[in-house]
Amino acid sequence: MDKLNLSKHISSQFNEELEQIRNHVMSMGGLIERQLYDALAAIANSDSELAQRVIENDLKVNDWELQIDKECTRMIAKRQPAASDLRLIMAILKSIADLERIGDETRRIAKVALESFNSDQQDLLVNLDNLGRHVAQMLHDVLDAFARMDVEAALTVHKEDKKVDREYEAITRQLMTYMIEDPRSIPKIMNVLWSARSLERIGDRCKNLSEYIIFFVKGKVVRHSTHEKLEQEVRS
Repeated sequence: MDKLNLSKHISSQFNEELEQIRNHVMSMGGLIERQLYDALAAIANSDSELAQRVIENDLKVNDWELQIDKECTRMIAKRQPAASDLRLIMAILKSIADLERIGDETRRIAKVALESFNSDQQDLLVNLDNLGRHVAQMLHDVLDAFARMDVEAALTVHKEDKKVDREYEAITRQLMTYMIEDPRSIPKIMNVLWSARSLERIGDRCKNLSEYIIFFVKGKVVRHSTHEKLEQEVRS
């Protein structure tokens, strides 16, 4: 964040407040990234204690969202920011909403893992390993891009979402085949499907975060744009 070139203000306190909010967003993002890695590690290692800790720590994620939301609302009311400062605050408000939802999806993954230990459902959850690592890398990369407000890095993350979607579709087809071959497996496979869906949604949220970076830096709303169209708009 220290590399981000923001305009200076007459009030040094205004700069300090902006910096504090940005630091809080990165702290929230760091917590959520750790949560996701821990949830995936809990699955890989059948670690019920780690899965339970992920579930409990989701309250900290919620607290961060509420605190940052209050800070942004107070700054808008008190400072009445304009231009790039207002775009930054709006990008932060949108980002923390998506980060909180990533936290929710991570909690769901941990809950499924906790329910699956000591059952043959655990073997099926291992199929999520590649997808999980891919999504975790997306989250890491988009948080890094947010720290530097790096548009090129944001575009790279945005492009990765299509790959995540293809991985999710492949896992879904595989699990559907299992259910067709053995209808008795449907209940346990559905839980794995929900976990795969949660990972796919985290990928979607990371794509959203990349769009908020572009919104702040370029001043362009690029929601619902294809990646190709988005690149054209950003580089035009």
